Amino acid sequence: MNSNYLVLVRHGQSEWNEKNLFTGWKDPGLTQKGVEEAKKAGHQLNKLGLNFDIMHTSALIRAQLTGQIIFDILEQGNLEIIENQALNERDYGELTGLNKDEAREKFGVDQVQIWRRSYDTPPPGGESLKDTYNRVIPYFESEILPLMKDKNVLISAHGNSLRALVKYLDKISEEDIIKLEIATGEPIFYKFTDGKFVKESYRE
Repeated sequence: MNSNYLVLVRHGQSEWNEKNLFTGWKDPGLTQKGVEEAKKAGHQLNKLGLNFDIMHTSALIRAQLTGQIIFDILEQGNLEIIENQALNERDYGELTGLNKDEAREKFGVDQVQIWRRSYDTPPPGGESLKDTYNRVIPYFESEILPLMKDKNVLISAHGNSLRALVKYLDKISEEDIIKLEIATGEPIFYKFTDGKFVKESYRE
């Protein structure tokens, strides 16, 4: 049975990650560390010899730049790239732009922890992980899943949009998904065979 690959990459460190700010739909660029993380991901994929057919990314520059850096290293820079805000980071509402320590002082440690880590409690004016799931998964099912029959696909996106997608692909419960962290610039590999996704470990 022929197999294709889906690879997920969270963007490299952004300027607001470095400052410990809630970023959401704001659009900072990458730090130098973030550029290096993207390059590292590109070199990992290069060693595996994967040839991608298409990249889906968000409407935010940090994810787009990460994907472009990866493709530059793979020398696959002319591939089709599709940008859609369905893959954006979750919207942090009134927390956006706040330093996470300042947010804890303003709203309380316990409340901020609930907003950050609960599945379905959004911050004021923002999205919960459940809300993010409810825009990411319909997009994945309609725009990306049909490609998997005969294409290798890279998704360059964000911590929470990728957490939502991993929840779906790995059938993770609402209780367990709150524990999942996705590191910047670390590819997550899935083999798609016979209509099923199977997570694979990275091997050099």
